[in-house]
Amino acid sequence: MLAASGLWIQKIARLVALLGGLVLVLIAVLTVVSITGRTLLPFGFKPLRGQFELVEAGTVFVVCAFLPWCHLNRGHASVAIFTDWLGPRFNAFIDLIGDVLLLAIALIITWRHLAGMMDKISYGETTFLLGLPLWWGYAAALVGLVSWIVVGFWTSADSLRALVTPPPVKLTGTPR
Repeated sequence: MLAASGLWIQKIARLVALLGGLVLVLIAVLTVVSITGRTLLPFGFKPLRGQFELVEAGTVFVVCAFLPWCHLNRGHASVAIFTDWLGPRFNAFIDLIGDVLLLAIALIITWRHLAGMMDKISYGETTFLLGLPLWWGYAAALVGLVSWIVVGFWTSADSLRALVTPPPVKLTGTPR
């Protein structure tokens, strides 16, 4: 069950991360174009109006889009120098605790992010120069945050499975 669902979880996390990477490239291009326009002011060019507002919204999406992929691939910080000698069962327990804690963090961040988005909607806040609704950036970031929660549930379940499944028996010697 977990193996089959793991493929779907991986595809979702990869797709969201790839979207984040695409937006990151677009942010970089937008920034280069704007800086080039600012540099070439004497020649009649201009920086892009509201570029920093788009970069802000895009950056929030990018960061949130990379979180599920990072969690799924255990890209978060770990201190292997202390855990390598503890054995596979204890490391499985540590993985479970880490996954559950990251899931709790994902739930809290998403909850507060959603509350912030609802405030932006209710007050009708917009960006200063472009007049774009602020909640659009919040809504885009929710894609990554919700994906992170899905990945968090899956990795927690997988870590629990790894903890309760007996380790494989190692056979020593050669058969007679």
